[in-house]
Amino acid sequence: MEKNKERLKKQENAAQPVHSGHRDRIKNKFLNEGLDNFEPHAVLELLLYYGIPLKDTNPIGHALLRKFGSLSGVFDAPYEELVKVDGVGKSAATLIKLIPQICRRYQENLDKDKNIIFSYNEAGKLLVHKFIGRSDEVIVLMLLDSRNRMIFCSVVNEGTVTTANIYIKKIVRLAVEYNAVYAILSHNHPSGDCMPSKQDLSSTQWIYDALNTVEVKLIDHIIVSGNDYFSIAKSGIMPEIFDAGFDTE
Repeated sequence: MEKNKERLKKQENAAQPVHSGHRDRIKNKFLNEGLDNFEPHAVLELLLYYGIPLKDTNPIGHALLRKFGSLSGVFDAPYEELVKVDGVGKSAATLIKLIPQICRRYQENLDKDKNIIFSYNEAGKLLVHKFIGRSDEVIVLMLLDSRNRMIFCSVVNEGTVTTANIYIKKIVRLAVEYNAVYAILSHNHPSGDCMPSKQDLSSTQWIYDALNTVEVKLIDHIIVSGNDYFSIAKSGIMPEIFDAGFDTE
């Protein structure tokens, strides 16, 4: 009988999460203080509690940072690379990839009532949010009415802006469908450089011409890389297309 009790006690102890007291302290610290005072590895340690229930996640947080270089590098890492890190399984990798997507949806929800665009900078700052957590190149179209009220803003194509013939008909169709007066095109450069290429400039001309056929004016093409963006209209490098449609503050 005593042996059976000891065996049951060992099984109960084995079922308890490793370092459960430590986990509770970290969770309470977050609830009381937020994440501001957490080191990057501690942010990952806390997050991974919910994807790895029975392991010490502190070493895994350190391993992720060593491999990918930074907290943002971890969140932007491909799923296939995340699961190669010792201790990171499918559930943990999925959880990590979920965070940037949630951040984007959260920011888009906050932006939903910001429906009047007054400047190139305002458009750029809003469009940056559309690319949070996106590791592939995507193209976003923003449409405005005659009072600069935003009536549409969403991804219209996944792929490079140089393949304009693939999505140009969709852009024109959406502009007509929403009875738009102005359009702003945007795409991201995941490589980290937001300066426009020659192909970007050619694509800008193509899309300007296509929208012009339905009397919709392209007023900017904004290229995003991380938190940075480049406004072709504001830069003045294509004066034959873009005039002072917005203020330049």
